[in-house]
Amino acid sequence: MRRRWRALACLCLCGVLAWFLADAGPIRQSAAEALSLCVRSVVPSLFPFLVISGLLVSMGIGELAAPYLAGFMGPLYRLPGCASSALLLGLVGGYPIGAKTAADLYREGLLSRDEAERLLAFCNNSNPVFLISVLGAGVFGTLRAGIWLWIIHTASALLTGFLFRGGRETGRQAAGAGASCRSVSLSSAFVDAVRGSASGMLSVCAFVVFFYVLADPLASLGPRLGPALVGVTELFSLTPLLTADRFGFVLAAGCAGWGGLSVLCQTAAVLEGSGLGVRNCFLGKVAQGVLSALLAFALGSWALGLA
Repeated sequence: MRRRWRALACLCLCGVLAWFLADAGPIRQSAAEALSLCVRSVVPSLFPFLVISGLLVSMGIGELAAPYLAGFMGPLYRLPGCASSALLLGLVGGYPIGAKTAADLYREGLLSRDEAERLLAFCNNSNPVFLISVLGAGVFGTLRAGIWLWIIHTASALLTGFLFRGGRETGRQAAGAGASCRSVSLSSAFVDAVRGSASGMLSVCAFVVFFYVLADPLASLGPRLGPALVGVTELFSLTPLLTADRFGFVLAAGCAGWGGLSVLCQTAAVLEGSGLGVRNCFLGKVAQGVLSALLAFALGSWALGLA
C-alpha cells in the first residue's frame, strides 16, 4: 500500500513538473510576484515579530506571565499560565509566531509535549493588521468588517482551544506562582533570536512563493470554487479574489481561521527540531476554519451593514 501511494505521489509530481515546464513564462511571473509580496509584506510584517517573540521567551516572559494568567489558562484549557504568552503573541503577531513561541516554551521545559501540542491547536493565528486593514478596509471597504473578522477569528481560536483542553487540571498547571525567572545574557539571547528568526523567515518565504505559484491556476475555476480552492492553499493569494459581499465575508473568515496549506508548512518549518508534531495544529486549524465560517455566516449581514 505504501509503495502504491508513493508511486501515485511521484506520478502527480511528474504532472506538476510537466506543467511547470510547459507554462514556464507564467510560472516565473507568479514566482516573481510572490517574491515581491515577501519583500513588501511578509518579511516586514513577520520578521520583527519573530525576533521579539523569540527574545521574550528567552528573557522569561513565560515565567513572568504564569502567576497572573494561570487562573485563565488552567481552568479553561488545562495549560500552565506561561502558555498564554504563545496565545497572546500569536494573536498579535500572526502566522507562525504562535507556533514558534509554543515550540520555544517546550524547548525551555516550561511545557510538556502534550501541553505544547494542545497549545499548537489554537495559538497560531492571523495578524490583526491583515484582518482589519487588508481584508476589512481593502476588500470590504470598511474597518467595521475588518474588526468583526478579527473578533470572529479570536473567538474561534479560543473556542478551538476549549475543544483541545485535555483532561484534569494538574497541580503544575494550577501552581503558576512557583516559576522563577531565569538569568540570561541579553546580547546572546538577541543574537540567537535574530539568527533563529532569519532561518525561520527563509522557510516561510519559500513556502509562500511555492504555494503562490500553485494557487495561481486555481483562481480561474469559477467565481466561487476558484477563490475557495485558493484560500485552502494560500491566504495572501485569496485577497484579490474576494468579493465584498456576505459570501466573501464568510470565505475570508473561514480561510483566515484555516490559514492555508502554506501556513501549515510554515508551521512545520518553525517546529523542525523541536520534537513536536503538527497533527494537533492541523486539526485545530480545520476546527477554527469551520467555527470562523459559521460565526461569519451568522454575523456577516450585520457586520457588513446589510441587516
